[in-house]
Amino acid sequence: QVLRFICRGEAPFRPAMLSSGAAACLRPRVKAPCWARALQVQHRVEPPNGVIPTELFARVAGTPAVVRQAVDVGTKITLSDVTQAAFRIRGHVSQTSFVESNRMSEVLGAKVFFKREYEHRTGSFKERGAANVLMQLTEAQRSRGVCAASAGNHALAVAYHGQQLGIPVSVVMPVVAPITKVQNCRKFGANVIVEGEHLLESRQVAAQLEEERDLLYINGYDDPGIIAGQGTVALEMLNQVQDLDAVVVPVGGGGLIAGMALAIKTLNPSIRVVGVESERCASWQAALRAGTPVPFEMQGQSTLADGLAVTTVGGNAFALAKDLIDEVVSVSESSIALAVLRLLEEERAVVEGGGATGVAGFLDGKLDSLKGKRVGIVLCGGNIDTPVLGRVIERGLAADGRIHRFTARVSDRPGGIANLTGILAAAGASVKDILHERASLKEDIASVAITVFLETRDSEHAATVQDRLRERGVDFTWHSGGAGRTS
Repeated sequence: QVLRFICRGEAPFRPAMLSSGAAACLRPRVKAPCWARALQVQHRVEPPNGVIPTELFARVAGTPAVVRQAVDVGTKITLSDVTQAAFRIRGHVSQTSFVESNRMSEVLGAKVFFKREYEHRTGSFKERGAANVLMQLTEAQRSRGVCAASAGNHALAVAYHGQQLGIPVSVVMPVVAPITKVQNCRKFGANVIVEGEHLLESRQVAAQLEEERDLLYINGYDDPGIIAGQGTVALEMLNQVQDLDAVVVPVGGGGLIAGMALAIKTLNPSIRVVGVESERCASWQAALRAGTPVPFEMQGQSTLADGLAVTTVGGNAFALAKDLIDEVVSVSESSIALAVLRLLEEERAVVEGGGATGVAGFLDGKLDSLKGKRVGIVLCGGNIDTPVLGRVIERGLAADGRIHRFTARVSDRPGGIANLTGILAAAGASVKDILHERASLKEDIASVAITVFLETRDSEHAATVQDRLRERGVDFTWHSGGAGRTS
């Protein structure tokens, strides 16, 4: 109930709650009420009217602003930091919904609950950490301002809450950053500098700003205040849904899963914490193999989960969570595209690639051990450009066996193409596009090569279409979908 008070300010506080659970919450792996573990307070306080007094929260939640010091890797982060963050950002960051999805539960084979972090004003969980850090600044630091390097979500969160708190914000974004995110940062009043071919170069520019203007640089995934703020996702989830068996969390720089793992494993160690990252940027698994954060070589490849494309995980995040996370899996690009498509079709939810990796873990067969369980999946963001969304949908349809391409040789006389499209129509396939080429067939001037893009219901339907083409004697090569057969 105290967790409920922290998150929403609803529940009354009774002194008997603390006295009964105080000793039990200090013993590891002993089930105690969530509020007892979260606060770890051993004082008997008789509040007026049974409501928790501000003075007590001042002791356990650190309500006054504190001076932020330079942070070294290895800084100790505790559950107290997460509960302080939850109290601190209440009223500034909205609680997001966490509800069961009957449709996706059937698709994934588990009782699935989605934590919809894309409901935030800026479209991602990043608001939690950003607000937590900004609200702890001294007046002197607030007047000087802060800076950040980000390709999107972190920049948006810092810009928005900086505007709300009256703090000057400068963000450095790489040239590959989506135009809409750059524009939205400017709408939030940030000084936006687009410089750097990639995020590392943008970070170097931000470092110059930090030194020249005495700004505070806010790391988007490894600052202790950021990690503590992201951990509030777990506090809300545990308060909203009871008896979870596992929580699945996307992994990029590691700040989100580190904060959540800390909260979950302290409050209920029996809940499994599973991370999911793109196989094209599996930096957490690289760190596990090396025993320390090391760069993951992406070899020039991009990923649909661009928000998770952090080649080296944070040192604080890794030190905190490496022994708390039960499992980390990597997923394919096709499964990410399919996950975005499934969420759009079944949930009517627009989720970016990085936010959909938890669902991708099931679709890719990497989370079969969680089937039949009660699983919470964090949909961590929904900031995806419309053109990118269109391409992702197309890839998702292809991965789902619904978009195909084949090349056929037909007669270059009137009715040749009509005969081919008639066969496809009779088979129930929908033609999306046709490319007509004569030059590639050098041996037979009476024939023409036709490349057809078509939509089918599923892979089985595509196989039926191939059978119909074969039965009618069509000379074709199937390039995508189905079994890739040539006839």
